Amino acid sequence: MSTPVPPDAPTGIAARLREVAPLFLKLGFIAFGGPAAHIAMMRNEVVDRRKWMTETQFLDLLGASNLIPGPTSTEMAIYLGYVRAGPWGLLAAGTLFILPAMLIVLLFAWAYVRFGSTPDVTWLLYGIKPVIIAVVLQAIWNLGRAAITGVVPTVLSAAVVILYFTGLNPIVLLFGAAFLLLAVRLSWRPQAPAVSLIPFLGWTRFAVPLTSHDSHSLLTLFLTFLKIGAVLYGSGYVLLAFLDTDFVGGLHWLTERQLIDAVAVGQVTPGPVFTTATFIGYLVAGVPGALLATLAIFLPSFFFVPAVYPLVPRLRRSPRMSALLDGVNVGAIGLMAAVTLQLAQAALVDWLTVLLALIAAVLLVRYRVNSVWLVLGGGLAGLLYHVLVTNPL
Repeated sequence: MSTPVPPDAPTGIAARLREVAPLFLKLGFIAFGGPAAHIAMMRNEVVDRRKWMTETQFLDLLGASNLIPGPTSTEMAIYLGYVRAGPWGLLAAGTLFILPAMLIVLLFAWAYVRFGSTPDVTWLLYGIKPVIIAVVLQAIWNLGRAAITGVVPTVLSAAVVILYFTGLNPIVLLFGAAFLLLAVRLSWRPQAPAVSLIPFLGWTRFAVPLTSHDSHSLLTLFLTFLKIGAVLYGSGYVLLAFLDTDFVGGLHWLTERQLIDAVAVGQVTPGPVFTTATFIGYLVAGVPGALLATLAIFLPSFFFVPAVYPLVPRLRRSPRMSALLDGVNVGAIGLMAAVTLQLAQAALVDWLTVLLALIAAVLLVRYRVNSVWLVLGGGLAGLLYHVLVTNPL
């Protein structure tokens, strides 16, 4: 895949690393809102602001991220670092995107074990969530214009949004859209490609614990999270099912309440939701457990990304695989839209949150304000509102 380089872009790997590292470290600290929001922020940075690649190239990397197991937004960060600065960029982008979230979750885990609770971030998130909605909607609009061209992609993307709310597995929706678009473009019978989904979908149910009677060993902890990172497709809700099967039902290392608290911390902190592993690792075996669990769940992504990346341009050259990749992109846009509608119901709860979303949208579209400042401003607005409500003049 060829990536356009701006005329004033640095040419050496060291210089490009100095671009990649601070960007993904910053995103690791402020990327609230889940994978759709993370991807929207990355698009804003690398397509709109820095011109590292075109909308279509970004979409192809997003499609490739959806084709492999693991945390999609983290793999997107790894891809972007790899495209910009090679193998060292891959390591820098992935590691620095994960690191802030891991440290914050580790702090929450320490507070949870010591005090029996986690710090309250309700009002911070109150102001951040509506801003995130505006950021994601802008990304969906821009990515959608590149991905959804024609009647069939439009219908497929709308169908993905509708079917998502029926409870259908997101992986079925994603690859269903891909194979349907492939069938339409190549005049295949729709039944033909469905067979190839069967072994793939079996992976989404692969949540068998390594053992049901092991002690709290670091090796078992590492291997269990390594397995999850290597086979898990889907959202944080799919992750919850894996964790429940392995750590509650299989190994009996956690209670249901501890598992829910662990997932909640992963949801309210910035960065990848998969840092839930950090929390669980700390509960099981302290700081060594937290570090090993984090390493294990993210490690497969650092191998999958460079293995799949060389195939992306080949996918574009093959009519069949190009259609399949277009279908994955269409399905991904539909899933992002569905998740955003779901998030909006929880984020836009009163006049102030609606106002914050509208202000953020205007600043993004009209004045192209960096989404980082918008997220920070939203958080400050939420905290200020809390102070004024609880301590009126």
